[in-house]
Amino acid sequence: MRSKVLARTIPMLGLLLMVAPALADGGNMVVMKNFDFAPMAMTVLAGTTVTWKNLDGEPHTVVSADGLFRSGALDQNDTYTFRFSKPGTYKYVCSIHPKMMATITVK
Repeated sequence: MRSKVLARTIPMLGLLLMVAPALADGGNMVVMKNFDFAPMAMTVLAGTTVTWKNLDGEPHTVVSADGLFRSGALDQNDTYTFRFSKPGTYKYVCSIHPKMMATITVK
């Protein structure tokens, strides 16, 4: 009986190990909804990739104040990703709707 349980458990553990990094990375998402970034502030480790997703019916952009990254216009459900390789504080806006502002802090 014990060998049958192990035979079923070991493949499931392998699947979990393959999926775990994707689940962990999925937590680094910023959504654009109701003409705001959410969350408006995020802290990540150097080497982290952040994904922005537009949930509004209007286009938005993701543009860093220092010119490090710039998305094109993102329509509803479009995404943009950027990998933060160096520690620092990165402020960004939607260039179409400049009242939309947020910050990524990289440690």
